Parts: sequence; structure tokens; C-alpha cells
Amino acid sequence: MKAVARVVGFGLVELIVFGLVLFSLAGTLDFWQAWAFLVVFALSTWIPSILLQRTNPEAHQRRKHAGPAAETRTVQKVLIGGWYLSLAAMVVVSALDHRFDWSAVPAAICVAGDVLVAVGLGVTSLVVIQNSFAASTVQVESGQKLASTGLYGLVRHPMYTGNVLTIIGFPLALGSYWGLLPVIPGLIVLVIRIRDEEKLLVQELDGYREYAQKARYRLVPYMW
Repeated sequence: MKAVARVVGFGLVELIVFGLVLFSLAGTLDFWQAWAFLVVFALSTWIPSILLQRTNPEAHQRRKHAGPAAETRTVQKVLIGGWYLSLAAMVVVSALDHRFDWSAVPAAICVAGDVLVAVGLGVTSLVVIQNSFAASTVQVESGQKLASTGLYGLVRHPMYTGNVLTIIGFPLALGSYWGLLPVIPGLIVLVIRIRDEEKLLVQELDGYREYAQKARYRLVPYMW
């Protein structure tokens, strides 16, 4: 129960900070898109985190261990730093967009953005359930086994697929078209990260080369 309480406590603090940043930049609390987004974000992260902490705490720790400092290789430290900068830019631009009315995004599009965020975060959670070695850092652990079924049967990096859905939905949920601009460098960073990660996996994870020949697509089925 203490571990679960810590998960909830950390999630609550994260949500409060996130909300303060959004509403401060927007200059108002009259921002229904942000309120809806925060609810979707909270439910889509808290519920999977609590369930994962109760059923597989080691996998949950792997997901929490993230950021440039957690990466073991310089190239990945730089790449994940760029990823975080793109996420920060999405927050800033989307909130300022609401403040200065740069975009006129229909409510239906905002709701669709919330759906993308929920599906994207859901996909990343399902990946961890299907592959307990799935982590937020690029590494191969001792005893790690190759995952090739479930979502891994569709694409080689389903967690990143979930990330893509999330970042595309993020600015739309907040009612900003301009917030989509930082998505572009974020996607570029993600592609470079995947290519570098695959070099490591081919070298260090048994069976990955053969798996890559069978699972043709890295990120999006029938595209790439």
C-alpha cells in the first residue's frame, strides 16, 4: 500500500505542477481544454501505474527511470534531452496559443486530441505489460528476452508508436494547431533514437536481427 500511495502522491504532484504551468502560461483558469486534458492525462497514467506497481514493481521502476541522466550513452542523452525540449515547447506554445487566440480549434478536434492522448498512453502501458523489460532508457539487461508477440508483432517499437500518438494528440487536446510545430523535431529525434537503438539491439539482444527481418515496420504498420 505504501508503494501505491507513493505512486498516487507522485502523480498528484506531477499533475499540480503540470496544471500550474499550463494555466500560468495561458493566463487564465478559463481553459476547459486544459482541464479536460489533465483529467485524461491523470486517468491514463495513474491507473496503469498503480496496476503495474501492484503486479510488476520492477517493470514500473524501469518506466520511472527516465531522462538524460538515466541514459548510459552520450548520443541517447542528447536525443532524450531534445525529446524533452520538444515536449516542453508543446506545453509553452499550446498554452500561449490559448492566451493570445492564435488558433481556432473546434471542440470536436480537441476531444479527438484527448482520445489520441489516452490511446497513446494506453499503448505505452500495454507494451510494458507485454514486455516487462520495456524501459524508458536504451539498454539491454542481463537475462532480457526478445519480445516478438502482441504489439511487437505489429511494429518493432510499439512504445514509441504510443509516444507518437500522445504527442500528436497533446496540442490538439489543448486546442492549439501551432503547438503541433514542436511535434516535428520531436518526431525527428524519435526516428534518430530508434535507428541508434536498433544498432544496439542487433549487437546485444539475442535474436533481434532475425526478428527485425520478420517484423518489417519499426513505428507505423505499412509505413515505416
